[in-house]
Amino acid sequence: MADGQLSGIPGGRSIRARVRLDFKGTAKPGKLFFRGKSIEKVAEETREQNVAAFRNIPLQGINIADIDIGIEVYTVFDELSNAEIAYAPVILEVSADSLEDLVRLVAREDFRKIDVISQDPVTLGRIETERLLFKVAEEIKQYRSLLDRKYNLK
Repeated sequence: MADGQLSGIPGGRSIRARVRLDFKGTAKPGKLFFRGKSIEKVAEETREQNVAAFRNIPLQGINIADIDIGIEVYTVFDELSNAEIAYAPVILEVSADSLEDLVRLVAREDFRKIDVISQDPVTLGRIETERLLFKVAEEIKQYRSLLDRKYNLK
């Protein structure tokens, strides 16, 4: 590829996919006599902030065709934190220039599922496979770095 991008798509067509992201909401303690926000409300606010970012901040190589926030917030019990956690799902319908560009979405902590909806077969040669694996490793390193800063592990 002349532009250094991993296409894998014959004829330069894009990859269409639906990506589901579930944004987490955890309880925040209230101050003195006031109760904090419900975990469902925190999850909804987190979803709204991320959806606003998706609408307003372009992602290189990714075109967001539709954002579905119609799925209800759900809660689960987390045994590690011994508390209820709420999740607010979003489904993004995207067109990506390459598999490499899609890695940016599926490497997120809030990623849950991807459905590839393009009908064209994807063929990867040796160079494209190497680039894809390199991009995956790069995203994992960035995520580890984020966790290190977040939890001061270093």
